[in-house]
Amino acid sequence: QVQPVESGGGLVQAGGSLRLSCAASGSIFSINAMGWYRQAPGKQRELVAAITSGGSTNYADSVKGRFTISRDNAKNTVYLQMNSLKPEDTAVYYCNADLRYYSGDYYPSGDYWGQGTQVTVSS
Repeated sequence: QVQPVESGGGLVQAGGSLRLSCAASGSIFSINAMGWYRQAPGKQRELVAAITSGGSTNYADSVKGRFTISRDNAKNTVYLQMNSLKPEDTAVYYCNADLRYYSGDYYPSGDYWGQGTQVTVSS
């Protein structure tokens, strides 16, 4: 089985910083894209940032210039450095991995989610 596991959430004051990490473990053959999504109470889950295996990145307009996504392909890990945090960044942050895994002689693709980590920004 494949399981992404997030860490690094917490409570921070507005203007502060947090760094989230997500490590994917299991029978992983290769990882295409990894990303961070968030869901605030009463709202739909939204893309925050994503990064491909080649390093191409994509950010939500609301976090451009404040958040930076990076990855360590050797460790199957993705990071999200969050600076200048605002109260509206408060949400549960989820890691997503688009990958191929070992299954006998095959390498099926799959889309996997972490359990989520809470980020709370106080004003």
